[in-house]
Amino acid sequence: MKIKFDSSLSYQHDAIGAVVDVFKGQETCSSNFTVYSPEYLAKQTVLEYNQIGFANKLQLTEGQILENVQKTQLRNGLKPSTREEIKAMDFSVEMETGTGKTYVYLRSILEMNRQYGFTKFIIVVPSIPIKEGVFKSLQITESHFKEYFNNVNYKFFIYDSSKLNEIRDFATNDQLQIMVINIQAFNKDVDNENTGTNRILLNYNDKLGYKPISLIQDTRPVVIVDEPQRVLNSELGKRSIKNLKPLSVFRFSATHREKLNQLYKLDAVDAYNLELVKQIEVASLKIEGEANTQAYLKLISVSNKNGISAKVELDIRAKNGSISRTKKDVKSGQDLLQLTKLDQYDNLIVRDIYTEASNQYIDFTNDVELKVGSAMGAVDDLLVKRIQIQKTIQEHFDKELLLNPRGIKVISLFFLDRVSNYRMYDLDGNATNGIYAQIFEEEYVQISKRSKYRTLFEGIRDIDSEANEVHNGYFSIDKKSKVSNSKEKYEYYKDSSGNTKNDEETYNLIMKDKEKLLSFDSKLRFIFSHTALREGWDNPNVFQICTLKDTGGTEISRRQEIGRGLRLCVNQEGDRVHGFDVNTLTVMANESYEDFVKNLQVEMEQETGVVFGLVELHSFSSIVVDMDGQEPVLFGQENSEKIYHFLRANEFIDTHGKAQDKLRDELRAGSMELPEELDSTVKAQIVSALKQVTGKLEIKRNDEKQVVRVKEKILLSSEFKELWDKVKYKSTYSVDFDSSKLIDACVQNINNRVVISRGRITYKTNAIDITRGGITSVGEGESSYGVIENDVVALPDIVTYLQNETNLTRKSIVKILTSCTNLKYFKVNPQKYIEACIDIINEQMRLHIIDGIVYKKMGDHEFYSQELFQNEELIGYLKTNMLESTKSPFEYVVYDSGIESQLAKEFEKNTNIKVYVKLPGWFKIETPLGNYNPDWAVLFEKENEEKLFFVVESKGSMGLEFLRPAEAGKILCGKKHFEEISRHGKMDVSLEYVSSIDDFLEHALK
Repeated sequence: MKIKFDSSLSYQHDAIGAVVDVFKGQETCSSNFTVYSPEYLAKQTVLEYNQIGFANKLQLTEGQILENVQKTQLRNGLKPSTREEIKAMDFSVEMETGTGKTYVYLRSILEMNRQYGFTKFIIVVPSIPIKEGVFKSLQITESHFKEYFNNVNYKFFIYDSSKLNEIRDFATNDQLQIMVINIQAFNKDVDNENTGTNRILLNYNDKLGYKPISLIQDTRPVVIVDEPQRVLNSELGKRSIKNLKPLSVFRFSATHREKLNQLYKLDAVDAYNLELVKQIEVASLKIEGEANTQAYLKLISVSNKNGISAKVELDIRAKNGSISRTKKDVKSGQDLLQLTKLDQYDNLIVRDIYTEASNQYIDFTNDVELKVGSAMGAVDDLLVKRIQIQKTIQEHFDKELLLNPRGIKVISLFFLDRVSNYRMYDLDGNATNGIYAQIFEEEYVQISKRSKYRTLFEGIRDIDSEANEVHNGYFSIDKKSKVSNSKEKYEYYKDSSGNTKNDEETYNLIMKDKEKLLSFDSKLRFIFSHTALREGWDNPNVFQICTLKDTGGTEISRRQEIGRGLRLCVNQEGDRVHGFDVNTLTVMANESYEDFVKNLQVEMEQETGVVFGLVELHSFSSIVVDMDGQEPVLFGQENSEKIYHFLRANEFIDTHGKAQDKLRDELRAGSMELPEELDSTVKAQIVSALKQVTGKLEIKRNDEKQVVRVKEKILLSSEFKELWDKVKYKSTYSVDFDSSKLIDACVQNINNRVVISRGRITYKTNAIDITRGGITSVGEGESSYGVIENDVVALPDIVTYLQNETNLTRKSIVKILTSCTNLKYFKVNPQKYIEACIDIINEQMRLHIIDGIVYKKMGDHEFYSQELFQNEELIGYLKTNMLESTKSPFEYVVYDSGIESQLAKEFEKNTNIKVYVKLPGWFKIETPLGNYNPDWAVLFEKENEEKLFFVVESKGSMGLEFLRPAEAGKILCGKKHFEEISRHGKMDVSLEYVSSIDDFLEHALK
């Protein structure tokens, strides 16, 4: 299989645009520098130089950069940068794990090359696994990018200290060059020639005739920093990046520690709400029914900070007599009877606590000893692990039944407490199964025999052999049992025959050959790891993550673990499959659901900077207040600050911007009062933004998951059949618009809206005063301005450029340009003129496509059958997104949002509504903007027994005009589809966009 990439995702377009627009108005250009031959540098007698070096060149002024950055930040609702902050040309992009961060920065590189002619790019990563991951991404995206960017020619390579000729080629080749390097390769004391042993990049090289770093510096590279919280976590790391003398730096991460000049934000909450990552469900084991008649005690950790202490978990009696399991810190001499008030802890007095790294335990006066991670008086820990493994396998098989027929391979990932629990070695280094591997194979064989999973194992004769082949692992510890590959610093386990071949294949399959692992041709479906699979590794088809370790450990966080499986899955054709109905990540946690959710939220706040319930000064700046043609007019920073201070004055938020209960109560009750002068649409959007801030990240409970059964009484009723017969038909579309009208509209808008000013020279004088206090300016000074009269000498191929960006024919592009009366501006600033034309042409194309789309009903036999309701499984979560139903063909309505929940409740109560259905994900209408899945189909009966049939789209309290263009366009296409279905079959069904039940009733009763 080959993973495919979707170039049309709007959020990725926004992120790419945020990066590229930093240089908006920059003309396509580069600069040159002399690269002398080593012979010349040795002899210093040859007058001719050997080669020309090619460098990135920035023409924009600091003021132009600031203007570009602030426009982008306003558009994306982010804090605006100041002139001082952008001086370093260091910018941040925040993208949640699994949303295509690497794709975005690679495509941004190619866009900067296409639009501005930049050719030198360096991607700096924190580790070898991430370096491998980035290089793999460059490989698998190459054909995609060459197709998208008109067969662009570019070279990418990993820095190798033994191949310094590639550094010279990086400097002297005029093609687009992308170098991938890990920070350790040059993270040495750049100010001290004598520090460090591995300074190949920083020291003079005789064969090269240069310090390699000098050649890199001369190219003025654009530097992409992947995972800056690890690359730039020290002053040395920051100096090392600065020593590259970059034209600019772009930091990409989901977990920034410092967000310098933030250009774009798609955090964990955004990604989840937009369904750009898998939804998370937690399956936790809860031990119930223990009699508490013996002392339960578990040693969590030991510490010698601020005195020697140990953290233990034990049972404690509260004042009301109840007993709860609690974590406490204890020291030498601590009497657990006094601490717990429970008789079973008599004689358990802490004698000593041992904190040596290799020997950590606690010793009691009755000679009881406990090692870190071990427990006494508890349900056997190995039994708990067995149940976790068993449930993971079972959940895996359940998903295989659902997803295998759709061409989606299911993968499960286990995180271990100790490698030896999965794999052990004899004295000769031969590997044998550890206890977890034994348990896995036993449970796999037993569960495979269940009748439910019979179809998964048809044709497999030896299930024991199968159980051995479906699991494997990659680890980066336990050096005594491995053979080292010093060049790549990867180490592989020996197999049972004493060689490393099989383990190298396993490493390649897990870490490199993602497509092979995703294919049904590979039997590997269960992967075991310790800490190696962190940042830099993920797999889109990980659907289960099981934690066979103490979650309180610090080696890898819950968020890091979950990140390995957040990416949306792919099928065997390499196509990304969307929707929470498929993309659910089940986490087999070894703590309670409540603890997992609470601790995950704490980690998200600590690692990503997301502060739940926080209103900021710029929180409302990107709200749309009006439309100027196709351009949105934004609320702006100043107005956003006014709303912030209003909320503060009325005690809706505290001094830090944290939402208070008063705000939550009023939002819940719908009684939120905002300043009267605000437009009602603006108020609605502010309320919507506040609801997002005060809400919680929703994580489903596995034990509340329920298959929703069909209610045949409703499904087979005459009323539902009547409703379904109205909406079930399929259609095809064609786009039929007058190309001459499109050309005329483009010409008219380009002539009326595009004005390009010449460059300006500013001359300013200021007197200065030098005193003991420093140098200061005297007075306001004087300024004079001059206009740069010279036209640009070299003009880019504007026709090809516009053709690539708009997909119009060359003939149409030429017709537009030759009809424009302001083509003179092209010579004034080619890049700005081209960018303005692209925006206008694409805008007019969108308008004409929607206006000119024509739907045609397919034959009477082309429709969505009612039988699909019985054939397709619907899953919901009790107490989370399910409402019991008496009018729907399902026992419960499974809703996706607050507005859907409200509408479902009203549909149930309203006596005029006879039947309704939340339209399943398989009900799709094709549009040029992607498939469209409407929300509801409703049968409404008036008092005079007139029946009305509606398809309803519900999107909160915002009007249709304030949706993203693609969303609004799909809904308008949906309207035309049902107009065609109604016209052709005289079926009087209409699609209505509503924001409340009152909106719906207005349509129904008019």
